[in-house]
Amino acid sequence: MQDDMVQRILSHPKYQELKAKRSSFGWWLTLAMMVVYYGFILLVAFNKAFLSQRFGDGVMTIGIPIGFGVIVFTIVITAIYVKRANTEFDELSNAVAQAVTK
Repeated sequence: MQDDMVQRILSHPKYQELKAKRSSFGWWLTLAMMVVYYGFILLVAFNKAFLSQRFGDGVMTIGIPIGFGVIVFTIVITAIYVKRANTEFDELSNAVAQAVTK
């Protein structure tokens, strides 16, 4: 019985659509995160002079807000994924569940 349901799920067109969209979106977010993170790491490794420039007379350097931006970017892309998962991906999952359990 379980094998039959698994095969029905795997062969359902909405499941295939869900899998393709979720994978594609995940890879794009992964690529974006890697570019931002490794871009920052490359700045740290190869352009310390740029990152150590001070803002005005204080102790804050350019590297601090850029590093903070990497953290904020991570939170933002996580929120984007959660929003899409809670709408589009959940709708597709529900459509597959309803079609398969009939």
